[in-house]
Amino acid sequence: MTTTKNLKTHAALVDQMAQAVGVDLEEAVLSGAAKFDELADAVLRCTGCSDPGHCAGWLAQEAERSAPPAYCRNLDLFKSLKAGEPS
Repeated sequence: MTTTKNLKTHAALVDQMAQAVGVDLEEAVLSGAAKFDELADAVLRCTGCSDPGHCAGWLAQEAERSAPPAYCRNLDLFKSLKAGEPS
């Protein structure tokens, strides 16, 4: 069961991951590169992750990143938005 708290946690992880790899989700929506529904779907995909704690730890590391880790359920979305391609 997906709770409000769980959705908020994963929404924050999606936003933090986007920022970590240089993707501005707000700008992506405003520019039309992504639709709001796609971001909602990204959060729902994230809720299916078996280890969000590992993701949070990865995000907490002070390092420059060009892409999310290979296990990220939103890897393709972030890659296409970073490349400037519509999702």
